[in-house]
Amino acid sequence: MASPRHDASSPRRLHALWRSPRIPALAAGAAAACGFQPLALWPLTLLGIAVLLELVVRSPRPREAFALGWFFGLGHFALGNNWIATAFTYQANMPAWLGGIAVVLLATYLALFPALACLTARLLVQRRIPAPPPETDTRPSLPFLPLALAFAATWIVSEWLRGWLFTGFAWNPLGIALLGSFKSRGLALLSPWIGSYGLSGLLCLLAALPGIFMRLAAPRETVGRLACALLPLAILGALATLLSLPDPWAHRAEGTVRYTLVQPDIRQEFIDDPRQFEASFIKLARLSLPQVPGRRRMVFWPESGLGDYIRDGYPPYVYRMFTYAGDPKLSRERIGRVIGPYSRLMTGAVDLVMKGEDNLAARNSVTVLDGGGDILASYSKAHLVPFGEYLPLRGLLEPIGLSRLVPGTLDFWPGPGARTLDLGRYGRAGVQICYEIVFSGAVVDPAHRPDYIFNPSNDGWFGAWGPPQHLAQARLRALEEGLPVLRATTTGISAVIDADGIVRKFVPRHTAGRLDGFIPPAHEPTLFARLGNAIPLALAGILSLLSLSMVALRSRRR
Repeated sequence: MASPRHDASSPRRLHALWRSPRIPALAAGAAAACGFQPLALWPLTLLGIAVLLELVVRSPRPREAFALGWFFGLGHFALGNNWIATAFTYQANMPAWLGGIAVVLLATYLALFPALACLTARLLVQRRIPAPPPETDTRPSLPFLPLALAFAATWIVSEWLRGWLFTGFAWNPLGIALLGSFKSRGLALLSPWIGSYGLSGLLCLLAALPGIFMRLAAPRETVGRLACALLPLAILGALATLLSLPDPWAHRAEGTVRYTLVQPDIRQEFIDDPRQFEASFIKLARLSLPQVPGRRRMVFWPESGLGDYIRDGYPPYVYRMFTYAGDPKLSRERIGRVIGPYSRLMTGAVDLVMKGEDNLAARNSVTVLDGGGDILASYSKAHLVPFGEYLPLRGLLEPIGLSRLVPGTLDFWPGPGARTLDLGRYGRAGVQICYEIVFSGAVVDPAHRPDYIFNPSNDGWFGAWGPPQHLAQARLRALEEGLPVLRATTTGISAVIDADGIVRKFVPRHTAGRLDGFIPPAHEPTLFARLGNAIPLALAGILSLLSLSMVALRSRRR
């Protein structure tokens, strides 16, 4: 039995915890990241945001709110992006232990965005609260509901900023925790109207419900308190059902264009080894042969799967090591024989930028080939990965040894942006290579809407957490744009996603396989496809005005 002295000290300890709440904020951020794939423990995301809101509403001054948001972000991004550390195990020029440091350094920067969200939300509410009397040191408590509305608004804006500032890192928007299982959209069914960033704002509002009901219950009788306590539980139960059960409203229509999508299971340690190129090609070829001769189809190969340089015009030394028989024409013809005369192939490839005999740069591309081996179209990746595909400020960073962060000695150059490739009877294909698919509102050429999006990727860098997170973000793009997405990866997870974000078929990680069927049909352009991120930003503006109005009304009543 506890002593009276121990009981008396418990409230003091709890009070001390709230007065020094940065460790709880760090833990809340890590808990919130558990709602992302592969754990998908979405109640922890709600709990983490709920704790952060309680901490911010108790923060004594704006700078403390900023610090709380930063510590939250540090835990959130360090755990959610832990897969980045795995990439360093495949970089021969850098020690593997540096991967953990890279994760923390990136989290240190990304944490500024939650910090700004917390700071701005607090300032929006605080500026309208009457100052305390000079003779007292206490401050009036911040009104919770206006703060929650302001926080949802500022979180939307902070995520939008994170998606483009300094080239952007839009990985894992908070609302992705509301995306259901492979056969369910969950609350992400709202993303065609409010976008991913709007979905994040919705999650913040849901996380505020316990705090709202706690405050409603405080002055009530026992029955009222019980009702206020049970209502959030009922909402969570309904949300759990929505996130887990198959979606009864999703469309199940089939399209008219046949496809074969290939996952060769080429492990990352073999991707850039010229001695493995032929074995990798044989894997691709065996999985791509037509099952019915003479049948028209699209064939999809992943990023980094094809080792050959297949374009003409490079110096002979380039082809000697990296191209079948040292001849790009023979390489293309061989590919054409594999897919058959009635097929079209979209494959990841590397193109070079040459000046005479000198190799200036490279482009991460998708090339379209016909059954005769002729190149029909191509697309070059526009949104490159800093420190992965190019070294920012190379002239400054290379002399101090940071060029070792980037595989090889050449930078990739970006392409012009989202494009639609018109392939005639094979449909209009939009292309987003690997990382590009995570950028909400930037994956489609709005002037030439495609019938589907092809998202080739090499996820072998990304450990166990990265591939399922990557797939979830591709599902959000399908939902937002109302377009099917076909993902072909080297090691998984490859998938066919319909325009409702439902995974029709998939090949799991570290498995060689192929998917066959008809490309799911596109929907009519969604509201988000028409207006883009103007919608969540307008939503943020509305929430901010509501918050300010409530605070102003509260001030008048006083």
